[in-house]
Amino acid sequence: MKRIVGRLLLVTFSSAAALLPYTAAAVAEAPQASEVSIWSKVRGSLFAGRTINENAADIVQLDAPSRAEDASTVPIAIRTQLAQTPDRYVRKLYLLVDNNPSPIAAVFELTPDSGRADIETRIRVEQYTDVRAIAELNDGSLYMASRFVKASGGCSAPAGKDPVEALRNAGRIKFRVDGPVVAGKPTIAQLAISHPNASGLVLDQVTRLYEPAYYVRKLNVSYAGRPVLSADIDFSISENPNFRFYFVPTGDGELRAEVVDTKDLSFDSQVVVKLGGVASAIQ
Repeated sequence: MKRIVGRLLLVTFSSAAALLPYTAAAVAEAPQASEVSIWSKVRGSLFAGRTINENAADIVQLDAPSRAEDASTVPIAIRTQLAQTPDRYVRKLYLLVDNNPSPIAAVFELTPDSGRADIETRIRVEQYTDVRAIAELNDGSLYMASRFVKASGGCSAPAGKDPVEALRNAGRIKFRVDGPVVAGKPTIAQLAISHPNASGLVLDQVTRLYEPAYYVRKLNVSYAGRPVLSADIDFSISENPNFRFYFVPTGDGELRAEVVDTKDLSFDSQVVVKLGGVASAIQ
């Protein structure tokens, strides 16, 4: 996925600097031409002419603010309307932000053991844009929901915390399961990763150099050794990535998360899950 994103960026933008002349005002004046051009390239790269069913609220829905309070942490919720069964389930969710320097924010892969193909996270938005969630079912069919989000400067905004401290804490994980655990019932989990998720677009006011890009690129979650969720992630996901998702416990077991960043550093965390009880993190 990392290579796919890189190729797409070469097609879509000659460099990160190419994005700078596009202000929120310019997008507001003529959003359609810009968005259609970018979306058509993303669509061609990822889906190669396949039919995408739009306005498919009976399959997938996207919750996002129409105007974000903070462009660097825009809350996003992808909600699907299908039960994850072996016969019919959502196997991939694409989270796309048309006008970001890296339009492919994340691609999530799911299984029937996910229980529900719902994902909540936070993204950066660089300029006014369509945000899209595309669900790919196990039969290959595609369904899309989209929202237009008014926000700007999220990818080029400085980190919210001391960058030295952010690097020192990179890889610390908080992992929890919410509520009692019932066998066979979708159970929600939350994964919070301390990481700068640096975009490479922030200008250091002292050195006048751009900070290097450094972000979480891969996530794998399993339960009792069976895959639940995996994701290819880019810097369009906010600093300190946070994900809420579901899994289906079938017995006592260990919920495990493994994270890899662009320096190929690996981090992991585990939660012990016992049926009828409350899960507890392994320290």
